[in-house]
Amino acid sequence: MNLKKLLSVVLVSGLLFTGCGGKNTASNGAEQSENAVEKTAAEEQSKEYKVGILQFAQHGSLDNCREGVIKGLENNAIKEGENLIIDYQNAEADMGITGQIADSFVANKYDMIIAIATPAAMSAFNAASDTDIPVIYTAISDPVAAQLAKEDGTPAGNITGTSDTLPVEAQLKMIKEVLPEAKKLGVLYTTSEANSISMIETYEKLAPEYGFELVTGSVTTTADIPLATDNILSKVDALTNLTDNTVVNSLPTILDKAASKNIPVFGSEIEQVKIGCLASEGIEYISLGEQTGDIAAKVLKGEAKASEIPFEIITNSSLYLNKEVAKNLGIEFSSDLTGRAVEIFEQIEQPKQR
Repeated sequence: MNLKKLLSVVLVSGLLFTGCGGKNTASNGAEQSENAVEKTAAEEQSKEYKVGILQFAQHGSLDNCREGVIKGLENNAIKEGENLIIDYQNAEADMGITGQIADSFVANKYDMIIAIATPAAMSAFNAASDTDIPVIYTAISDPVAAQLAKEDGTPAGNITGTSDTLPVEAQLKMIKEVLPEAKKLGVLYTTSEANSISMIETYEKLAPEYGFELVTGSVTTTADIPLATDNILSKVDALTNLTDNTVVNSLPTILDKAASKNIPVFGSEIEQVKIGCLASEGIEYISLGEQTGDIAAKVLKGEAKASEIPFEIITNSSLYLNKEVAKNLGIEFSSDLTGRAVEIFEQIEQPKQR
């Protein structure tokens, strides 16, 4: 074999060897990539999340929110007892305790803090501000006013969630249907709750359009409720309630005083109507919680960052009526109202024990 032929054989053999090696490398690379994906999926399934739930106070709407959040997480394969540890703490409407709980969640380095109600969200955001712990909130009437979000709805930091902005116009319209002769409408609110102040401003703007003069009564603590209630009841034809935590915590007291004067009280959600408010055009809080749970799941799984998700607003309102309250007040609901009602309660329920 001459030199040229020998070189040709060597070159061809080399190319064939290289080609085979390239195929093996590509095959190995694909296999490694597939194994990596499977490993990541397996790690995700086996991962255990630790979440602190900070609820500002214990009352119906916030309890329903918490129930909805847990359900929303379960809908996304994050379930307590399987891959989720929940540390639930209730601050009992005490701002000092709220801050302490938030600080403890941060100290424990939980994967996430879920905050229910405006004071809880503000405390959690402040406590976690120098960490990478995301805060997901719910039951916040005005995230912008609470400085949890910017004017365009984008997060103010590593925090996002859902807003329960009250359907004030729908509520006013409903009250006018029930009490066409009413002129003065009262609202009690807590001066330290940013969400309540925001809602008062909305009521002041819209009430005159429905023929109402708005009368407000402010409180700072639950101790102020009895006197403030007596004062405002002497000036109004009806009361309408917010989701103000201090006021809602004292709702049985307000309802008793209003009933003794035959003055209707309109609620802001289903649980308030169950225990004695006449009617409500309000938010369905379990659904709001589920929506929040969906957001929390995305953040926990690393599908999105809290700092990149604008807060979401639930827009649909639901009408609830209480027939026993109406009977006690000598009021009869129109067929239009009963036809639109999502649920009509035949009797007044006792408030849940705390």
